[in-house]
Amino acid sequence: MNFFARRPLALCCLIASIPFGLIAQEKPIRHRIMLAQYQGPGGNRIIEVSADGKITWEHKVPSACVMFQLLPTGNVVYAFGGSPTGAEEVDRQQNVVWRYVSKSSQVMTCERRPNGNTLLAEQGTCQVLEINSKGETVSTVKLTTSEAQFHRQVRMVHRFENGNILAAHEGEGVVREVTPAGERVWEYPGVSSVFEAIRLPNGNTLIGCGTQGRIIEVTPGHKTVWELKAEEVPELNLTWITSLQVLRNGNLVIGNFLRGQEGKGAHAFEVTRDKRIVWKFADHEMVKSLTMVRVLDDK
Repeated sequence: MNFFARRPLALCCLIASIPFGLIAQEKPIRHRIMLAQYQGPGGNRIIEVSADGKITWEHKVPSACVMFQLLPTGNVVYAFGGSPTGAEEVDRQQNVVWRYVSKSSQVMTCERRPNGNTLLAEQGTCQVLEINSKGETVSTVKLTTSEAQFHRQVRMVHRFENGNILAAHEGEGVVREVTPAGERVWEYPGVSSVFEAIRLPNGNTLIGCGTQGRIIEVTPGHKTVWELKAEEVPELNLTWITSLQVLRNGNLVIGNFLRGQEGKGAHAFEVTRDKRIVWKFADHEMVKSLTMVRVLDDK
């Protein structure tokens, strides 16, 4: 009788000591996503891509578009920054079901609120409007920025339950929180070409630091408690960090705007808090560059 036949416990211990990856390969992560294409085949558009990398829906936007929001109904609301400028909601049959035309210089971002109203960040006037389904303005919050050129005054805005607004001021390179009266209550400067910031449940703020090619989590007191830098993941070619998404498992999905670096690296990726890259989107034939990506299968 051999050693293992006489000692089944020893055999079990030996098997348990073998790394799992040597016994069975982990199933690769695949995501169904929606993205805002800035450059590439078909021009400026919003597309949905299946988990196996096929385009399943496409909407050609009327003018410059860098963001969108998928609604629970399946409709998509987005801002458009041409002439005219404003925001609109479309269904999957390409029908416009809601539209607002702004009198400002440009609108590049919007957010549908739980009450059905829509926030729009107007540039030039540098303010956030809340618009109801009839197109009526129900509230206005004045923003301030040192950026005089309207196009880069503000990107993504998010409203909290207390009515405060967190705004990413791209040109000034600052994330700023203001009250409904426009009073500054918090800000984080020095984040060049910032596109989006998110307030986390723990009170910290996640910031995509634009052309610095890094993502940080900072406390209300400005202490950096987590950071991912370009040099830590050189294969991704972090060029211009744009959109941010926090998945249910705590992983982060990041949009990487490859402006001037088209064809190199990843358009988007998923990273764990211990900085493992577990998924990436890098189809350079489908998309030349994108500004926003959202994972749609986060259950």
